[in-house]
Amino acid sequence: MKIGDNKRNYLLYFGKNLEKIRTDRGLSYRQLAQRCDVDFSEISKIEKGERNIQLTTIIELAKGLDKTPKELFDFEIKADLDCIAN
Repeated sequence: MKIGDNKRNYLLYFGKNLEKIRTDRGLSYRQLAQRCDVDFSEISKIEKGERNIQLTTIIELAKGLDKTPKELFDFEIKADLDCIAN
C-alpha cells in the first residue's frame, strides 16, 4: 500500500490498534474517557475509523492508555482491508 492510498484505511488501522490496546488494558470506552480528555462516544467512533482525529486527541488517548503516541501508530499495514472493515 502506498502512502497516497485511501486515507480511511489508515483511520481503520489506527482505530483497530487503539481498540486492541484499550481492550488489552481491560478498559471500557467510559473508563478510557475518564483517564483522558476525550468523550467516550468519540473513542467508539475513532475505533471504527469514523473520525479523522487531531494530534491533541492522539496525545490525550496515549496519556489515558499510558502509551506514547508512537505506540498508537504501531500497526502493520496490509493490502487486504476486508478483514478490518467489518
